[in-house]
Amino acid sequence: MEQSPILIIGHKNPDTDSICSAIAYANLKNQIDSNQYIPKRAGNINSETAFVLDYFKIPVPDLVEDVNTQVMDIEYRKTPGVKDNISLKSAWKMMRELDVVTLPVVERNNVLTGIITINDIAKSYMDDFENDVISKARTPYSNLVEVLEGELVSGNPHNLIVNGKVIIGAANPHLIENMISKDDIMIVGDRVDTQICGIEMGVGCLILCLDAPVNPLVLQLAKERECSVITTKLDTYSVARLINQSIPVRYFMRKDNLLTFQLDETVDSIKDIMSKKRHRDFPIVDDYGHYYGMVSRRNLLALRKKRVIMIDHNEESQAVNGIADAEICEIIDHHRLGSLQTISPVYFRNQPVGCTATIVYQMYQENNQKISKDMAGLLCAAILSDTLIFRSPTCTPLDESTAHQLAEIAEINIHTFAMEMFAAGSRLKDKSADELFNQDYKEFQVGDTGIGVSQISSINQQELNNVATILDEYITNRLPSMQTQLVYVMLTNIHEQCSDLLAFGPNAEKYVSEAFHVTAQNNVCHLPGVVSRKKQVIPALAAKMQEEL
Repeated sequence: MEQSPILIIGHKNPDTDSICSAIAYANLKNQIDSNQYIPKRAGNINSETAFVLDYFKIPVPDLVEDVNTQVMDIEYRKTPGVKDNISLKSAWKMMRELDVVTLPVVERNNVLTGIITINDIAKSYMDDFENDVISKARTPYSNLVEVLEGELVSGNPHNLIVNGKVIIGAANPHLIENMISKDDIMIVGDRVDTQICGIEMGVGCLILCLDAPVNPLVLQLAKERECSVITTKLDTYSVARLINQSIPVRYFMRKDNLLTFQLDETVDSIKDIMSKKRHRDFPIVDDYGHYYGMVSRRNLLALRKKRVIMIDHNEESQAVNGIADAEICEIIDHHRLGSLQTISPVYFRNQPVGCTATIVYQMYQENNQKISKDMAGLLCAAILSDTLIFRSPTCTPLDESTAHQLAEIAEINIHTFAMEMFAAGSRLKDKSADELFNQDYKEFQVGDTGIGVSQISSINQQELNNVATILDEYITNRLPSMQTQLVYVMLTNIHEQCSDLLAFGPNAEKYVSEAFHVTAQNNVCHLPGVVSRKKQVIPALAAKMQEEL
């Protein structure tokens, strides 16, 4: 079975580190591993990250909204589609060869028009049909020739039978004259007089059994009267028994209210539908009705979960939707350990450094892989962003030395580049309240209490003050509908190395005041020297809350 690609995804509301580390780690893994690794993102990138990607001419990773197992991840059966004019016999033969009970019927461009099942074919044999069903079904002459293993000695195989019934010309001409109508299909033996009688009475087709030779007079008369002539080695009984197998599948196929699934539907959603239907197989189509294959309950046993490497996070609340349904292959992170559980052991690398990018570069070195100029630039930018140019308390000597090595490879000046990057990220005035709040928002769990913390950094204090006014009203209105009970917003001034912390929710302000020994003014706590959500804010709030548990 072909292996699916492994997706490398950072946390929701991605920052520069989660995006750049995902790209650079995918690049490394593709150099040292035979699997295919693809960087993705779990949310919209912010303006700072957009600047970095544009600076190093790296495309923005595609968005992945969830990693639930989808129909496209199932090893579904790629049963070929058939045209609606093939005979029931051909359909039956194909079902036996493919060991299937359902065939999809398609038209031009592989668009699904119906399905024919083994039950539908059985119905064509068991139900009592009128003897004009061949013409009602507009059966092509070529189908008759195929089913009867015959030869068309007169007529056009592409013509359709649109009128007449099937009769057997076993009696002498005087007895069968009253049985014949114009355009009938007459099954006959080697009696020339009966054959001529039929043609003169206006039959549309003569079927000569047991390889009866075609009399030249009969053939000439048939051509003059536009009567098709088919010869077959079969006897009369066999022809009469098999002739209905020439009916095209469109006459019996199901074409209305077809139950189909789309490639991007989740397995959970189709399981419920399958359990309520008696169908064995269900067609898979795209938004335009193009057919891809058939899926059955049996295929669900061989489903392939999406394979994911989590980078720059290890908590389910921060991960892309559906992560519990995915196969987690690795976790590369520098944050506290969360509550995520995996079914089987995974490679988990977690180091107390200021940035995931520092770990990724270590892995380049450990695997003796040369890093390109653009990848080095991405990782350097991530470190500068996460450590606030080495000012964050999360920054370690390893982060700083790594950033300098990467800057040399990328041929950038650390201070100049960082100022341009932060300036790009500080353009906040044109953003909506929702964009501001969610551009770097993470959720954490302390006991039974959910905490959400959004961090907004800028080199412009006036911009931060304006953001505080906008978000105060926004969060006050939104808080009742949020999943977290407490919400905080860190407004971080990169130059001054301080943050204003906005607090929302029951006792939210109290926890900040007691944790940092400050007094809140108008729901805002000023925190000098506090710039790290990971190392300063979350641990302090969690410790204070746990004291009261």
